[in-house]
Amino acid sequence: MKKALSLCLFLFFAFFGFAQPPAFIVEKRGTGKPIIFLPGFTTPGSVWYETVKNLEGNYESHLITYAGFGGVAPIDTPWYPSIQQQLIAYIHKEKLSQVTIIGHSMGGTLAMDIAAALPGKIDKLVLVDALPNMRALMMPGVSAEQVQYNSPYNKQMLEMKDDAFRQVATLMAGNMTNNKEKNDTILKWSLTADRKTYVYGFTDLLKVDLEEKLPLIKAKTLILGATFPTMEVAKATMEKQYATLNEKQIEFAIGSKHFIMFDQPGWFCAQVNAFLQK
Repeated sequence: MKKALSLCLFLFFAFFGFAQPPAFIVEKRGTGKPIIFLPGFTTPGSVWYETVKNLEGNYESHLITYAGFGGVAPIDTPWYPSIQQQLIAYIHKEKLSQVTIIGHSMGGTLAMDIAAALPGKIDKLVLVDALPNMRALMMPGVSAEQVQYNSPYNKQMLEMKDDAFRQVATLMAGNMTNNKEKNDTILKWSLTADRKTYVYGFTDLLKVDLEEKLPLIKAKTLILGATFPTMEVAKATMEKQYATLNEKQIEFAIGSKHFIMFDQPGWFCAQVNAFLQK
């Protein structure tokens, strides 16, 4: 880690008071145009270290780690709305403008949510295998109201013994990347996550539907999609869910799974740098 990079952890009691605990911490690096890096579910901000290292140009990078993940203290539900609201407050507090947000998976969903709320401040979005409505893909035909905290599945996950949870997490991690070394890293992130955040946070995420907010987004947007399980399925999903988003560019990482930055790091960084320099 280079000494020239500044490391800052912002504990948000100073920003929001004791009534609203911090929903995330921030690691800030470099100087220049602001980029907010939003990781996916269970993933810490360190997932973006290689991306930050390979940026072409001068940027002030804000790497986010959510409450309940990466060793950050958990918060009560609702989890996702608290993160979204505090990220908006953070942008105002830091007086950020012409912001780029790079988000993977859930982080991409958050990026769109924030861009719709702050159209005058968000200049560009890079969405990495992210969707505005995950529920439509994972639970077709199920409404947001039907997704409840107190479900049999959530009860089972909360009560699951550590060995059984490891088996579930191992299977899930295997579908996230083709990179065997990174597979172990993804598994570790899941195993060290706060269990309630893992269960109830994902419930929050499944309630999110941003499709009606997409027309509010003014930011130029690069969408990078994985082709797992097939190119045809990925292309159809992306085109359907992003139909009402303006000024978008969709590119696919052929043969990549969900963590495109792990499976095709060279291609990924080239796409990001070309887009940022437009």
